[in-house]
Amino acid sequence: MDQEKLLSLLRQVQEGRLAPEDALLELKMEPFEDLGYAKIDHHRQLRQGVPEVIFGSGKTAGQIAGISRALLDKGVHNILITRLDQDKAQAVEKEVALRYDPVARIGVVGEEPAVTAPGYVLVATGGTSDIPVAEEAALTAQTLGNRVERLYDVGVAGMHRLLSHLDKIMGARVIIAVAGMEGALASVIGGLADCPVLAVPTSIGYGANFGGLSALLSMLNSCASGVSVVNIDNGFGAGYMASIINHLGVTHP
Repeated sequence: MDQEKLLSLLRQVQEGRLAPEDALLELKMEPFEDLGYAKIDHHRQLRQGVPEVIFGSGKTAGQIAGISRALLDKGVHNILITRLDQDKAQAVEKEVALRYDPVARIGVVGEEPAVTAPGYVLVATGGTSDIPVAEEAALTAQTLGNRVERLYDVGVAGMHRLLSHLDKIMGARVIIAVAGMEGALASVIGGLADCPVLAVPTSIGYGANFGGLSALLSMLNSCASGVSVVNIDNGFGAGYMASIINHLGVTHP
């Protein structure tokens, strides 16, 4: 929205010719910015509370940098880029200031995120091999303003490892359980926790794991109440949803 149109909208509210709620609705429905290769939704933060996230896979470094610059120009302070490989990240770094994590394959452009929710998100994994997906979830949640605790390699093959951290499980506002193989970790945590559990099946496992399908089906069929499931290897989706849950009841300035 250009300044003239925005000023006209504000004057209508000031003069009582337009209700504030109607003005907010009009702002939420404002058009996107068309870069040709991308149509950037600058009002997503107004509608959803979080600015547009860049999915790095399939985009060129130039496209990612261009979208990032357009978001920065509109005042976005924290730009999250997911599924960004290391070579592409190095190319993006030449165009915009980027903090990159090669394990999570996540890049962040802009300021260090501040914690804006009182509770914490706990990210747990069945095994060490699940950490890349778990880190995608953890860094997503951190970038969206959450304190994150990590509890890695606590799968059901050695239950004592998980049970020695009951204080972290009981204190969490939301838990992300990341596991491959048969995906049993989510059900176990779901039976211990009094908060929502977001289950993330990973593609880690032997042949009959079917690239994460066995873990997905196990998690979908969990008998523990309060367990919800995202797609295979979708750490970003779990981190995003965990942030929404953790921010419930938080009043934004």
